[in-house]
Amino acid sequence: MVSSSAKTVNEYLKSLPDDRRKAIAKVRGAIRKNLPKGYVEIMQYGGISYSVPLKIYPKTYNGQALSYAGLASQKNHMAVYLMGIYGIADLRRWFEAEYKKTGKRMDVGKCCVRFRKLDDLPLELVGEAIARVPMKDFIVLYEKARGGSLRKARQG
Repeated sequence: MVSSSAKTVNEYLKSLPDDRRKAIAKVRGAIRKNLPKGYVEIMQYGGISYSVPLKIYPKTYNGQALSYAGLASQKNHMAVYLMGIYGIADLRRWFEAEYKKTGKRMDVGKCCVRFRKLDDLPLELVGEAIARVPMKDFIVLYEKARGGSLRKARQG
């Protein structure tokens, strides 16, 4: 995975080749337009991340803000990362069914949706997927995935 050392989103965007900068900017716009209240846009893990602020939820397993979604330019593709489709089976099934209806080639990993050019990505569908998981629901999902260890840590 290609990782950027950019400290800001604007610095990250400026570092990209023109064609990728334009594509990433369009996907970024769709994410920001549909992002539920409370998530923040930051640089994290070498790409753009849409995360739960540490001031709202500081007790993560690695001390990093919980990343709900991400966006990055990799060596051979670009990718949007959707933790909701990774952690919520019903959302995953819906996303895959809707993706297939678009007629676009689906290149999806556990949470990443890979694309080589903007036309390969069903942008409206990505926006719909982003909009479906409010921050409070994502935190509950995270806590369930981590088991009792977080609940015990908060009580102790």
